Amino acid sequence: MNSGNQFVETLKKVGYPKAAQLNGEDFDWLFETVEDKSFLEWFCGNVNEQHVLTEKELQAFDALLKSGKPILEEEALDEVLKTCKTFDSKSSSMEEGELQKLEEEFQALQKIKNLKIHRRNKLQMMASTNSHMSLKLNDKAEEAAKILKERQGIFTTINTKINNELHSLTEGVKKLTFFFTFSDSEQGLGPHPVFLSQLALDKYLCQEEKSTAALTSYTKKQFFQGISELVESSNEENFQLVDISKPLICDENNEVCKERLEMARLQMAYICAQHQLIQRKAKDLSINSAVQWAENNLQSLKNKTFGKEHLEARISSLNSDISKIKKQLTQINNEILPSLVKENAQLLNMPVVKGDFDLQIARQDYYTSRQDQVCNQLLKQKASFELLQLAYEIELRKHRDIHRQLENIIQDLKQSSKALEQRLETMSDPLITQHAVPRNTIDSRDGASHRLYQLLEGENQKQQLFRTHDGIEQVAQKLKQDITSVQDQLAVSSQEQFLFLSKLDSDLDALCDSLYCGGNKILLSNQELTEQLYQLEVNLNKLNQLIMDLLADVKAKRKVLETNTLHQMERKLYVYFFKDEDYLKDIVEKLEHQSQAQTVGLED
Repeated sequence: MNSGNQFVETLKKVGYPKAAQLNGEDFDWLFETVEDKSFLEWFCGNVNEQHVLTEKELQAFDALLKSGKPILEEEALDEVLKTCKTFDSKSSSMEEGELQKLEEEFQALQKIKNLKIHRRNKLQMMASTNSHMSLKLNDKAEEAAKILKERQGIFTTINTKINNELHSLTEGVKKLTFFFTFSDSEQGLGPHPVFLSQLALDKYLCQEEKSTAALTSYTKKQFFQGISELVESSNEENFQLVDISKPLICDENNEVCKERLEMARLQMAYICAQHQLIQRKAKDLSINSAVQWAENNLQSLKNKTFGKEHLEARISSLNSDISKIKKQLTQINNEILPSLVKENAQLLNMPVVKGDFDLQIARQDYYTSRQDQVCNQLLKQKASFELLQLAYEIELRKHRDIHRQLENIIQDLKQSSKALEQRLETMSDPLITQHAVPRNTIDSRDGASHRLYQLLEGENQKQQLFRTHDGIEQVAQKLKQDITSVQDQLAVSSQEQFLFLSKLDSDLDALCDSLYCGGNKILLSNQELTEQLYQLEVNLNKLNQLIMDLLADVKAKRKVLETNTLHQMERKLYVYFFKDEDYLKDIVEKLEHQSQAQTVGLED
């Protein structure tokens, strides 16, 4: 507090009428030095309402001033006070005996008074404590009555709820038992089956046996003995084209060999017939062509006359042609015609083989269709058996689960009944239920309160000689405060997390805007950055080109320096000019002297 404000507050305590109108900051300049501050501390610490003059005292002082009587100050006032003290000492010496007696009586009376005041105060304290205790007890009684009513209402609701649940449970159990023990007494059909395991499978098994017997009879009818051999005989080896050039060696009793021999005979007969037919046709064609040629030549001979030499030449040429044609005919008869006839003979048995194959294919199709029918029927029977087995397994698993759940329920009910019996035993203990005087400390045999105390204390358990109910209330209040603080921290953390998530969402939106740039396609690079990188690449290319040009220029200059001594000298002079000027001066002076000497020598 500032010194001016402290001074104004002291004036307000003293009772200065206009202190409320004063501002403390206006008096700060009065108490800047150390002496002024010490005076302010003395003034604020010692001055009070007793040092303030009343209006009567002020009026008397004003009347004294108006009367003109002298007023004692400082030294004169000190001397008068000293004389007063000496007069008082003389008068007191004369009355010491009486005063001593009076003081003794006064002290005795004072002791009696103090004793009575102490007793009165004690009785007042006892009365106030009793009244306070009675008020507390009344409040506690009212609160206990309210709590009792609330607890009674809660217990009644819980009791009604438990009764309703028990009633519903009993009804459910009755329905379940009625469902399992239901019987049709009127028709006398016995108990109504509930589960699949309770069903009688006699009809089903009888029907399945009948279907199996019908299926076996059907298969015996359709798949007669030897059909498999008949189907297996229709392979490619049994139906091949017969080669007449190869000898056929087989058993005469075998039907396949007989068929092959018959096919070979047919081929031989076909070959002979075809050969004779071709020969006959060739003879007919040769005779017809000879007759036609003779007719044509006779007409030409009638019309024209030829010489003998011409005819002989014509006959010789015709004889040569005839010999060539005969050679061709012999070649055709011996080589080409037999092979063609054999090929045609081999193709003769193709319709027979095709018909036999078609028959075998039809037999196989019929055989496979009947097999498919039988397989489908067998698969249906197997599927029905597997479905029934699966239903039995599922029902068995459900029964096991229900049995396990019922055993768990029985165990839980046993444990809860044992716990309830223990609670009833503990609650029926007279040490817990009946207390003539309410105790604050917890009995050592009150296990529930001790466990509650340990549960509330947690890990921070303290070694205490006695545990009280007030301690339980304090620990519970502390736990409640801890819970509220944790809830506040959770609220703050959730709020911070919400702010962080909102910030993260905004950053994600900004990132998406920067990546997509308002479009639907993602941009993996920034446009400005790509432009700058492109410009940087262009500049790097330019710099690289400049460096290459510079290197080429340096190489060219080095070549020139290697070949030209004048340029070498010029380079050395430039180097000396930039690095060693003194050495350059010496060289120049030497050159000047040499040139002067040369000029002098020339003049001479």
